[in-house]
Amino acid sequence: MTQQIQEPELTGVRNFRDVGGLPTSDGRRVATGRLFRSGHLAHATETDAEFLASLGLHTIFDFRNGADHALEGPDVELPGVRNVSIPLSDPADGREFWRLVRDGDLDQLRSILGEGKAAARMANSYRGIIRTRTAEHSRVVHALAEDSVPALLHCAAGKDRAGLSIAVTLLALGVEREAIVADYLESNAPHRRYRVRRSSASAEARSPEVMELLAPLFDARAEYLTAAFDTIDEVWGGVERYLSGGLGLEPETLDRLRDRLLA
Repeated sequence: MTQQIQEPELTGVRNFRDVGGLPTSDGRRVATGRLFRSGHLAHATETDAEFLASLGLHTIFDFRNGADHALEGPDVELPGVRNVSIPLSDPADGREFWRLVRDGDLDQLRSILGEGKAAARMANSYRGIIRTRTAEHSRVVHALAEDSVPALLHCAAGKDRAGLSIAVTLLALGVEREAIVADYLESNAPHRRYRVRRSSASAEARSPEVMELLAPLFDARAEYLTAAFDTIDEVWGGVERYLSGGLGLEPETLDRLRDRLLA
């Protein structure tokens, strides 16, 4: 485990964790109590909300889009915490695809997800977010460097959009890629995983074959995050040029970020 604090037993919030404890290449570590990640907060119980409020959060970054909000609802409100919405996918992007995931029959699911199509879609999505969402990632990292710590970053499941935003932040802090991948893979723990929503209550809707077809969408797989890192190398020639050229991070901003988030 990379965490140095005991994880709470949250009832309505999945995939919550403190990113503190991850090592950097210069021998420092991400400070505990500064940077958190999770799934959405829409179903947080009163006890969950009390715990989240106790963290002293300054900002919650929500990477969900309009379709996510329609499905899950808004986050619970925490007193004194700033909520920042930064959708990392277009509200209409993939809507028909996710409708088929929820409602499609076995033949439809085989056609859109089978023979490696689901995993390829996920890897391509990670590549696309890194390549096209530099403005959003820049906004997050600049905000963390200025006044937004302690911060919680979340999307729907806390795995993909939040996972990439956390990964970008950790790269800026100097955390090694292997450690970032290890933290990312913790989303596969049974108590963290996003609950698959299927509209039908029939046995076929949750048959072993259907669950196998859906698995690549809800797994955290090293190959997905590796695809994102490969995109950084291919487009910008490495992390340093990605941070400066892609995200527009000046050395002074990186220093402030590291002062706020590293121990």
